[in-house]
Amino acid sequence: MHMNSRDTLYNRAETLLSRLEGLLSAEQPDPGWDTAVAFRWRKHGHTGFIQPVTHPHRISLDALRGVERQKELLDRNTYQFVQGYPANNVLLTGARGTGKSSLVKAMLNKYATAGLRLIEVEKHDLTGLHDIVEKIYRRPERFILYCDDLSFESDEPGYKALKVVLDGSIATASENVLVYATSNRRHLMPESMRDNLDTRHIEGEIHPSESVEEKISLSERFGLWLSFYPFDQDQYLDIAGQWLAYFGIEEVTPPIREAALQWALGRGSRSGRVAWQFARDWAGKQKAGFGGER
Repeated sequence: MHMNSRDTLYNRAETLLSRLEGLLSAEQPDPGWDTAVAFRWRKHGHTGFIQPVTHPHRISLDALRGVERQKELLDRNTYQFVQGYPANNVLLTGARGTGKSSLVKAMLNKYATAGLRLIEVEKHDLTGLHDIVEKIYRRPERFILYCDDLSFESDEPGYKALKVVLDGSIATASENVLVYATSNRRHLMPESMRDNLDTRHIEGEIHPSESVEEKISLSERFGLWLSFYPFDQDQYLDIAGQWLAYFGIEEVTPPIREAALQWALGRGSRSGRVAWQFARDWAGKQKAGFGGER
C-alpha cells in the first residue's frame, strides 16, 4: 500500500474513533442530580460516568461519640463550603473503626438539603478526577469528592491526578468541589527504612531525602488534617452503651460491661465500629431469646 494511502486511512480511522467517543459521551444518562444526594464515579471501558446511589448510608452527627473535636472542625469546614465561603480539602487519618468515614457521611446527611452532594471515587479511578470536575463545575450544588481508605504505592497513576486536583490546577480548579479523603496512613504512602538512608544532616539540621519529601508532599496539599486515635476503655464502653440503648437496652449491667470488654479483646481493638458490632450481637441474642450468656 502506498504511504499516502496508509496515512489517509489512519487519519480517517482516528476521526471515526473521535466521533464515536463523542457520541458515547453525549449518550451518557443524567445522573439524577435532583433525585439523589450521593453518587459514585464508574467506568465502562474508557468512558466514565456518575452513577446515583439509590439508598445512601445516612448517619447523624449525634451518633458519633469520642470524636467531638474532629466533628467540630469538619462541620465548620463543610458549613463554610456549603455557604460558598473559602474551605479546605480534608484528610482524615488514624486508627481504624474510629469514625472517619462515618463522619464524612454525617456531613452529607446534615447538609444535603443545603445543596451538598457527595461523589465517591475509588482509588483506581482517581485518574478520572479531571473528567469528574469537568462534568460538575457548572452545577449549582457543592460537591465533595470522597476517597475512602486511601493509600498509594510508589508511582501509582492516581497519585498524580489527586495532586493536580488538590493543587487547584487551572485545568481542574472549581469553586464547587472539595476532596475529603480517609486513610490509615498519615502521608498516604508506605514508609520504609530505605527512604531514610539518604537523609542528610547539614549544620545541625535534618534534610529528608527526596523520596520522603515526595511522600509528605501529597498529604500537605490537604489544608485540614483530622487525626483519629484508638479509644480508651471508658470511651469504648460509653459508645457501646449508646448503641445498646439504640437497640432498646437502656442499662449497661456489670455482665454486659464485662462482655463488651471481652468482645473488644477478641477483636484486638477498642473502636466505635467494634462497639457497634458488640451491641448488635448482644441485642440480637437478647431478642432471639438466647440471653446474654450465650
